[in-house]
Amino acid sequence: MYQYVLAIHIIFVVCWMAGLFYMVRLFIYHTEAQEKPELERKILSDQFQIMERKLWYIITVPSMVFVVLAGITLLFLVPAWLSQPWMQIKLAFVVGLLVYHFICQSKMKQMAKGIFTWSSTQLRVWNEVATIILFAIVFLVVLKNTIGWVFGIIGLLAFTTLIMLMVKVYKNYRTKNNK
Repeated sequence: MYQYVLAIHIIFVVCWMAGLFYMVRLFIYHTEAQEKPELERKILSDQFQIMERKLWYIITVPSMVFVVLAGITLLFLVPAWLSQPWMQIKLAFVVGLLVYHFICQSKMKQMAKGIFTWSSTQLRVWNEVATIILFAIVFLVVLKNTIGWVFGIIGLLAFTTLIMLMVKVYKNYRTKNNK
């Protein structure tokens, strides 16, 4: 039973993360479409709203629900995990990912109303937050207590810095090539 639930958990984590990653990518394109001429902006915005709504309610939300249900089931099957520090930290990151999920949902609803409060650059940075959380969770699950906390924190900070640097370099590249 454990392996089946674990497989379901992993499969839906992949689906959930794919949904979150692609959703924010759609937000970026949707935001950039606002700079287009009126007719083009309307056509693109309408299409992005359809794509965002379908991705969100057909893939992302159901996947998140299955991840949470399978995760709870795994904890029910192996309750001793709850007393282990790596699991407690992992659950904190999962809560962070759930917050991220619902912020994305809020952004989707704002954009459907024509409210665009974040730039495409801010959304690119936002997209990397999910990546950082995913890395932290995977390393915690795989390495559990075999890696020192200091090295884990240093690695996560280095990875975060690298991602943010890559976003900055990409922004400069786009700015240079759009002139």
